[in-house]
Amino acid sequence: MFSGIIEETATVVGIEKDRENVHFTLKCSFVDELKIDQSVAHNGVCLTVVNIANGAYTVTAMKETLDRSNLGLLRVGDRVNVERSMLMNGRLDGHIVQGHVDQTARCTEIRNADGSYYFHFEYESTPEMRRRGYLTVDKGSVTVNGVSLTVCTPTDNSFEVAIIPYTFEHTNFHDIHVGSMVNLEFDIIGKYIARIHPD
Repeated sequence: MFSGIIEETATVVGIEKDRENVHFTLKCSFVDELKIDQSVAHNGVCLTVVNIANGAYTVTAMKETLDRSNLGLLRVGDRVNVERSMLMNGRLDGHIVQGHVDQTARCTEIRNADGSYYFHFEYESTPEMRRRGYLTVDKGSVTVNGVSLTVCTPTDNSFEVAIIPYTFEHTNFHDIHVGSMVNLEFDIIGKYIARIHPD
């Protein structure tokens, strides 16, 4: 379980394909604090640490994860938003994030808001997907590349988020441009409500 509050960006230093799996090796400031089997969210995707060596750690993504997320687009040198799992004795500063990415979205517009930014994203949407809770609501929560954000101006297949300078500087939002693919995790509470009331 995560909160969507990014700790920092990790740098991809190695990528190894192993049949349908891909092993990603990354470096960040808290490598020495990690343990094998620990869960870390990468651009919002919960992955398990499988190796720690030479100041870096390795996680493995399987085909299902690669198909639903932007991890398959990563290259050596890319920066990834990382967050370790939530401590149960702390404040929930973001919202309840599972680390189970639902799908990707494409950035279609970035607007300067006199120091902050508005990012507009579009994603695939069908009636069946909306019945499963794959949707956004005005002022609701959404996770974009692992970042807990508040939804603005949602439609059936798009929404905007407002990014303050701190978030822009301390996450990989500063690497996002028009055409970039990002990971989405829709609000788990909304998914349960949609399941109970499908119509």
